[in-house]
Order: sequence, then structure tokens, then C-alpha cells
Amino acid sequence: MTVRHYRELEVWNVAMDLAESCYQVTRSFPREELFGLTSQIRRAAGSVPANIAEGQGRQHTREFLQYLGMANGSLLELETHLILSRRVGLLPDPALAPLLDLSNRISRMLCKLRQALESKL
Repeated sequence: MTVRHYRELEVWNVAMDLAESCYQVTRSFPREELFGLTSQIRRAAGSVPANIAEGQGRQHTREFLQYLGMANGSLLELETHLILSRRVGLLPDPALAPLLDLSNRISRMLCKLRQALESKL
């Protein structure tokens, strides 16, 4: 099956699920973090599916690969902010674990997609 639109990509859909979950979990963060960790987490979380979408919309496979790399970088940034949130007491372990599980799943999916695209070069 040929992907015609980024919304057909499973990795994009799972990344959207993670971004939505990050928005939900940061609602409980203190107001003083609105321009700190809350903003950083939400920005990085939204950047993952946005980079996947933008890359898929590019005309060349190499460009798509570049954007998948940026999506992976944003994913690692997001993980770091989430772990920091736990370390400073804003995010309890039971809330962090499913977010990191989703992040790991997305990371594996990005890797497989990159490998598939690289084999076509």
C-alpha cells in the first residue's frame, strides 16, 4: 500500500496520541510552569507529528528522511522534559510510564520507517 497522505502513517497517528496525552498531563502542572516545562513539553510533543507530516509532504525521499530525523530529535527532547518533570516532582511515575512507553514505540517506528525509505535510495 502506498501512503498518499501523512494521516495514513501509523507513526504519525501514534505521535498525535502522545502529543494529546502530553497536553492532558501538563494541565495539572502549576501555573508558574506555563512558560517553562508546560510550554516546552507541549511544543516538543507537537513537533514530532508535525515534522513527520512536513517530511511526508516533501518531494524527495532524502528530505523526508531529514524531517524524520528532526522528529526523532524532538521526541528525545520531549522525553528529557518529561523525565525532568518527574525529577522535580511535577509528574508522578504512574503518569510518566505510559508516555515513555509511547515515546519508545514511536522511536522504533521512526527507525523502521527510516530504514524502509533508505532502502529505496
